[in-house]
Amino acid sequence: MSIRAWAISFILAGSLLGLVGCAEKTNGKEAELENKVTELEKKLEEQKAAEEAARKAAAEAEAKRKAEEEAKKPKVVNVLDPNSKNIIKSLIPVEMGYGIDNDKYKQELEKWARDLARGTDLTPGYDTKMVLDKIDANGQIIKGKPRVILEEAELVNKIIEASVDGGEVFLPIYVTESGYKPEDTAHLSEVVVAAYTTKFNPSITGRNRNIELSAQAIDNVIVGTGDIFSFNHTVGPSDAAHGYQPAQEIVNKQLVMGIGGGICQTSSTLFNAVDQLAVEYVEWHHHSLTVGYVPVGRDATVSYGGKDFQFKNTAGVPLLVKAIYNPNGTLTVEMRTSAAYQSLLQKR
Repeated sequence: MSIRAWAISFILAGSLLGLVGCAEKTNGKEAELENKVTELEKKLEEQKAAEEAARKAAAEAEAKRKAEEEAKKPKVVNVLDPNSKNIIKSLIPVEMGYGIDNDKYKQELEKWARDLARGTDLTPGYDTKMVLDKIDANGQIIKGKPRVILEEAELVNKIIEASVDGGEVFLPIYVTESGYKPEDTAHLSEVVVAAYTTKFNPSITGRNRNIELSAQAIDNVIVGTGDIFSFNHTVGPSDAAHGYQPAQEIVNKQLVMGIGGGICQTSSTLFNAVDQLAVEYVEWHHHSLTVGYVPVGRDATVSYGGKDFQFKNTAGVPLLVKAIYNPNGTLTVEMRTSAAYQSLLQKR
């Protein structure tokens, strides 16, 4: 029942009680009733509007109160792992100097981002070198691992931008797969595009075993376009646990006995092969003494956990490393590719 109908019924009921015994209604009485109904409706509408205005004002006041309380709270920036969606760290910028000493704040973020990317003595970082794929004796691919990089500067900038109002920042992680096609695998050994051979004394068994083991480690490794080859990362630790033998090695301009002596002949032979191609050197060091198996200045010394020989394949085509160890006293490293890519290869 509407308000108007209810009001008319209510007033009519009251009026009828006062008119018991009367047989007719006058036009004046009807007009009076109509006016009373209209007046009552108006009052009810006004009351309803007043109640609505009061509710709205109360809601606005509550929203304002909450906003003021929220404004007083320090802003929080949550840094999340994009894969797990887990919060890696919650930062309160104002407590780190944001808005007071922004340079100091940025420096703190840069240090944290660097440790997060590269790791510390206690925790590993997000950054990982690519483990290059390899072809086994049956022609099957032994999968390595992609290169993973956490872009430190991008992370810092994103956090600074979010520091104004707070919010979420996802780690800018970039994953790079090896730069070759699976269908290339069967053809990468077709053409020798560079090669180099060094000689060694076949009677020095310990040293020769070290050359053989390191040559086996780099043999059949695929270096895709844009890939970075790391000798240390590919060969791994040259220690007794991995079968390496005592042999002479150069340390601080002295010949001393050490486990793994001789692997630098493998790295130097590799260098002289790839140097014929348009590769870019990421890391390359000479021995502190001259060596007899390559010309002066053509060596590449390595030490696991220390000096490394690294190059980036900028020759324009995927390459396959072939290391051929001959126990009679020669080591040959060849760089090969598919015949279909030969015309695209860039040399020095």
